[in-house]
Amino acid sequence: MKRAQRGSQDEATRGLSHVDEAGRVRMVDVTEKPVTAREAVARGHIRLSREAQRLVRSGRIAKGDPLQVARVAGVLAAKRTADLIPLCHPLPLTHTAVELHARRDGYEIEARARTTAQTGVEMEALTAVAVAALTIYDMVKAVDREMVIGDIRLVEKRGGTRR
Repeated sequence: MKRAQRGSQDEATRGLSHVDEAGRVRMVDVTEKPVTAREAVARGHIRLSREAQRLVRSGRIAKGDPLQVARVAGVLAAKRTADLIPLCHPLPLTHTAVELHARRDGYEIEARARTTAQTGVEMEALTAVAVAALTIYDMVKAVDREMVIGDIRLVEKRGGTRR
């Protein structure tokens, strides 16, 4: 019985760099990886009611401009990703930007992160998108309790070396 479970664990964790041979989670050792320029782009979406969109676009949300606050929140979140995601390496970001694009049903959120380091910035870009969306939600929830955040994904990754 124990052996079968172990075999299943091996199959389930094979290829996962954050899991050691004993099945314990760990931070990946990047000591030997070369320092290279890296960039990642992530996107997500927040769906808002027509009324909420009208209020956001006319600048009439009581808490202020959720789009500007979301941009700042996304940048700050990217900088703090290692504090939020337990096994992420802290990275010296050289650039982070969050853009919001009006869509028919809300906003598309795009975050770009860059660094010169031994590991990539995918989690920083993804975290920026997620926190920007949550910030809009927080600022608009008084007028729209049915907002939907979703479709958060990595769309581009550059730099580093392939193993």
